[in-house]
Amino acid sequence: MFLGTHPLRLDEKGRLVLPAKWRHELAEGLVITRGQVNCLYVFPTDEFVRMSATLRQASLTNRGAQDYGRLFYGSAVDQVPDKQGRISVPSTLRTYAGLDKECVVVGANTRAEVWDAGAWEAYLREQEPTYAQLGEEVFPGF
Repeated sequence: MFLGTHPLRLDEKGRLVLPAKWRHELAEGLVITRGQVNCLYVFPTDEFVRMSATLRQASLTNRGAQDYGRLFYGSAVDQVPDKQGRISVPSTLRTYAGLDKECVVVGANTRAEVWDAGAWEAYLREQEPTYAQLGEEVFPGF
C-alpha cells in the first residue's frame, strides 16, 4: 500500500529517486503511465496487470474504454528501478505532467502518483473545501 506525500527532485537526466519505504514493493518492476489531472501513475507490475485484466473485459464497442486504453497503454513504460531506487521518467510523460525539477510523489493506495510540486499544492487548495463532502460520498456514515 502506498501512503504519504514525499517531495522529490528530478535530476538532470529526468530520473526520480523512489521513497525508500516503497522500494521493496517496486524493486521487481513497475509501470509508469499517464494519470488523470496531469499527474503520472506508478504501479507495481502486478497491479498494472490486474488493472489491465479489468480494462480488457470492456467491450470492443465501448468507445470510452477504447479511448482510455489508448492513452493509458500508449503512454505506459515498464521499468526496474536501479540499485539507488531511481526510475527514468520519459520526456513525453514529464511534459504531460508538467514535471520540471520539484516534484511530489503521493501514495494513492495501490499506486503512487507523481505531481509537479506547484500543481499538487494547487490541487490541494482546490479540493480541500469539498474533502468532507467527498468523504461522506465515498464512506457513507464515516
